[in-house]
Amino acid sequence: MAENKAKVKKNRSSPTKVGFVSLGCAKNLVDTEVMLKLLVDAGYEIVSEDTDADIIIINTCAFLESARKEAIDNILDVAWLKKHRTLRGIIVTGCLPEMVKDEIFRELPEVDAAIGVGGIYNIVEAVKSVENKKKYAFFDCKETSQLGGERVLTTEGYAYLKIAEGCDNKCTYCLIPSIRGRHRSRPMEDIVEEARQLAELSVGELDIVAQDTSRYGLDLYGEYKLAELVHKITEVSGIPWVRLLYCYPDKITDELIAEIKNNPRVCRYIDMPIQHVSERVLSRMNRHGGAKVVREAISRLRHEIPDIVIRTTVMVGFPGETDEDFEELCEFIKDVKFDRLGAFMFSPEEGTPAAEFPDQIDEQTKQDRYDTIMALQLDISVELNRARVGQTLDVIYEGFDYVSGTCYGRSEFDAPDVDGKVYFACAAKDRPCEGTHIKVRITDTLDYDLVGEYVKGGDDGK
Repeated sequence: MAENKAKVKKNRSSPTKVGFVSLGCAKNLVDTEVMLKLLVDAGYEIVSEDTDADIIIINTCAFLESARKEAIDNILDVAWLKKHRTLRGIIVTGCLPEMVKDEIFRELPEVDAAIGVGGIYNIVEAVKSVENKKKYAFFDCKETSQLGGERVLTTEGYAYLKIAEGCDNKCTYCLIPSIRGRHRSRPMEDIVEEARQLAELSVGELDIVAQDTSRYGLDLYGEYKLAELVHKITEVSGIPWVRLLYCYPDKITDELIAEIKNNPRVCRYIDMPIQHVSERVLSRMNRHGGAKVVREAISRLRHEIPDIVIRTTVMVGFPGETDEDFEELCEFIKDVKFDRLGAFMFSPEEGTPAAEFPDQIDEQTKQDRYDTIMALQLDISVELNRARVGQTLDVIYEGFDYVSGTCYGRSEFDAPDVDGKVYFACAAKDRPCEGTHIKVRITDTLDYDLVGEYVKGGDDGK
């Protein structure tokens, strides 16, 4: 997973210098940004280079074994600085310490402080303890009612907006409910106010995230409120693009579809993980609604919004997945032609029901099925991209690639970090500011990316 390091400084005479490593998903990055703000307000200096830091904070993911390994590798890398350089302390936050809170100091003695999920608001206290050479631990807070807060943005031109925490879905392969707790929606007025503040920072795109975004509001208001929330965000913020990520098929309401269709500031894009389409496999996964709901959600979206881009995620190698189940998934992907698709192989995570299921699939079969799915999607992506040639797209400008000598950005149909780019030539004097919305006429394609011509003067005013 991508690593994000904050690049923020606050001038003060000889302050403690704090470095950050943020691992995992966009939701984790939001937590990192909240901690950054708390520390900056407390007078600490945030540095971008690990070698400059007195204390390093590693915000971790533990969703999969590979994520836990990445977190531990980062801790051990930083520990080298503690042994051989001037680093004074290591603080570990997020999912990993929440998951192994009883063992973290014993298994990783290099760690000086550990904060579980929901404890990000205690980060200043943790840093002060480390400054005083005292061990610090704060857990049992994963279902705190405190959510959100002011942030220091680490992204350019766009920002993530986390609208809920935790998950109630209880998929049999997933550790998230046990790590992050039950689903808790943030009050709508708090979210709308944060969106307004982000608009004042000239953010060109707002990406709405939660573990299950489409469940928003059910716990607070007794009904799904995502459509209403999105509408209010666009009313007060003026942010040109609002993008919906992590929406589940069984919660795609008519109101949400209408909001995407009729609100010009909502991207014609939805991230909707389906995981599989075999009824038998979905039942064993405990995915709500089953294959019929998956098919109906896609049909309704494309009927009402013909040009909508649908991103999905599928899992291969789930225990008991037969050749017939896998072939059904492949045929479905060929038929539906998802605009964007990611795949991952089932990982038997200790503590999940699926880890104990019979008929576990061997690793080579998982790899073969993964390769097959990605080859299918590559062909689909090439086909769909070719259909874009000749179109003029709204693009959010992101920067200049010095290797290829071209500018790049993303269209309305591409989410940051996970989707493709739009590359185009642009004279240095004409390059817009990062986050500016421009027009690019598509002239060619790459496997997952587009190539085009900058339409000078085609800024749509966003």
